Amino acid sequence: MTPTAAATMGQIHALLAERGYEVQETAPDHLKIRDLSSGVTIQTVLQGEILFLTLTCTVVPQSAITAELMAKMLEADNGISTSHFQLYDAGQGNVAITLNNFCKLQEMGPDDEDDILSCVHFLFVDVMSARRLLAGLVS
Repeated sequence: MTPTAAATMGQIHALLAERGYEVQETAPDHLKIRDLSSGVTIQTVLQGEILFLTLTCTVVPQSAITAELMAKMLEADNGISTSHFQLYDAGQGNVAITLNNFCKLQEMGPDDEDDILSCVHFLFVDVMSARRLLAGLVS
């Protein structure tokens, strides 16, 4: 990790903490962000100039991932406006369904701060629609 990345992670941590989120550094380039009112948690990873944000919606048996569910997840009018779904192997025959977003950081000025806060906010909003969409799944 470069010194610039370390400074940027510190700036990101401070920005989110100032906005009332609980922020924990889990590795030099990873943060865990928790919304105190809902308890929902986002994982972040900084790779170069890109901040990736991931929110796990649920973990289900692989058999629960049907073509019908995939179609719902990909529909343009599914209520997920700014984030995108991804599926990850969670081991032991399970799949994690996540919502993801990212932003490219440039100088950590006001524009970057706004982008970071927007990405975090969008994930917290989109997870409500995602939970409704995934409500029938057995985890």
